[in-house]
Amino acid sequence: MHLAVPHGTTVVALRFGGGVLMAGDRRATSGNLISHRRIEKVFAADAYSVVGIAGTAGPAMEMVELFRLQLEHYEKVEGAPLSLDGKANQLGRMVRNHLPAAMQGLAVVPLFAGYDLVAGHGRLFQYDVTGGRYEEQEFTATGSGSMHASTVLGLGWTSSLGTDQAIDLALRALLTAADADSATGGPDVLRGIYPVVVTVDAHGATRSDDTDLRERVQRLRDNYVVQYGEPAGEDER
Repeated sequence: MHLAVPHGTTVVALRFGGGVLMAGDRRATSGNLISHRRIEKVFAADAYSVVGIAGTAGPAMEMVELFRLQLEHYEKVEGAPLSLDGKANQLGRMVRNHLPAAMQGLAVVPLFAGYDLVAGHGRLFQYDVTGGRYEEQEFTATGSGSMHASTVLGLGWTSSLGTDQAIDLALRALLTAADADSATGGPDVLRGIYPVVVTVDAHGATRSDDTDLRERVQRLRDNYVVQYGEPAGEDER
């Protein structure tokens, strides 16, 4: 019997001048049904790192909670946080341990990003279902809308991006993904649902509030038109 379990899509991450940013839409789907409209897929892992989930929602959220607890436990025992490479490796081991479930169709494919206090800049990591860890230098995306989002990121990313520009670029990528991929949810003004956006820099992790995101989405609607002349973000109408 096939189980229609909720799946989360789409998450993007990119580097900018002061650090890294991760953003995710809020929709979870079960087959062709929208199972949740307000799911969160981007979480601060600790003070200087962030993790995003795509794939089977239940195991993914459990993995994130365990990952956060492990980082907290390590810092309490050792008196200092785990290095960013150590955090990335730990998450990779957790993904690898989940492989038997992934082989049964319950895959979890996270993104991880953080500010490296030793190196003094932000870093991005993506994974495959076997736990393979790959560092990206510019941007990355995961989930069903990742191809569309990556196209926008590739066209808009530069090494000189500031925080505001990075947030707008991530929102534009998610808007385009939502316009082309039915499993990705666009901003929903009527319900007050906006993407989760977290930036991480030398001062730590910061989540953008919905008031700011609403204003940014409105500006993007006024200035950005997708193919065929339709406004970006169909859910906003």
